[in-house]
Amino acid sequence: MFTGIIEALGKVTRIAQEGTNRHFQIQSEISRELKVDQSLSHNGVCLTVTKLEEGKHWVTAVKETLDKSNLGELEVGSMVNLERSMLNNGRFDGHIVQGHVDTTAVVKLIKDEGGSWRFDFEHAKDKGFVTVEKGSICVNGISLTCFGCSDNSFSVAIIPVTYTHTNLNEVKVGDRVNLEFDILGKYIQRLLGGRA
Repeated sequence: MFTGIIEALGKVTRIAQEGTNRHFQIQSEISRELKVDQSLSHNGVCLTVTKLEEGKHWVTAVKETLDKSNLGELEVGSMVNLERSMLNNGRFDGHIVQGHVDTTAVVKLIKDEGGSWRFDFEHAKDKGFVTVEKGSICVNGISLTCFGCSDNSFSVAIIPVTYTHTNLNEVKVGDRVNLEFDILGKYIQRLLGGRA
């Protein structure tokens, strides 16, 4: 389990294809502290550390993960948001994030608001994709508060520290980002849908 509070940025230094799997070598300031078999969120996708090298770690994304997320679009040099799983005695600063990406969204607008940035996103319509005003959403692994919600779009406001310390400062209009909708909202939607 994660909280959507990004710990570090990682840089993709190598990519290796093996059948339908794609292996990523990531260099980051926290790579030296990792262990093999540890869960680590990469742009909001929970991946298992498979190998460690000097200041770098390897993870593998299977076809299902590549199809459902933007990890298949990563190139050598791409930056990814990293978060280790939550400590049992840690603070719960964001919201409950599983690291299970539901879908991707396309960036429709980035607007400098003179102290913050507004990002507008559009995603496929699906009864399980629920956003509510002032509710939680996970974008590229970042716990954010959404507003301007509709059936297939929402907006977020990004403060300077989030903009500076995540890969949102590299995202452009037209790019795809990973989305994980709030788990509580998904369960409520499923319960209500089952009674309809």
